[in-house]
Amino acid sequence: MLVVIPAALAALVHVYIFVIESLRFTAPATLRTFGIRSREEAEIMRPWAFNQGFYNLFLAIVTVVGLVLRAGDHDEAGTALVAAATASMLAAAVVLIASDRGKARAAVVQGLFPLLALIALLLSHG
Repeated sequence: MLVVIPAALAALVHVYIFVIESLRFTAPATLRTFGIRSREEAEIMRPWAFNQGFYNLFLAIVTVVGLVLRAGDHDEAGTALVAAATASMLAAAVVLIASDRGKARAAVVQGLFPLLALIALLLSHG
């Protein structure tokens, strides 16, 4: 259970990121979230954001599949999937903050739950 909560929360955050990047990118709230000045600017970025959102969705799906496998009779495969997906999420958060210190808040939102899930995995298999 120590792994389930942070991993599930990491998946939920990444589903949310998918929604704002792929489905609601030109919404006023999303424009403010990403610091985009105009809808026209957002339209230029939209294809990139649409694609990026799906990467986040796929990471969330892999995490959930891993959690389901861990709950069944496939603990090793599930652990591998959860570890790979949350490590990728955490790595993306590190890249985000390394590329722009002004994105520290977003990096924490993106990376905190994956970090906690990885720590929990290490503790449960240590």
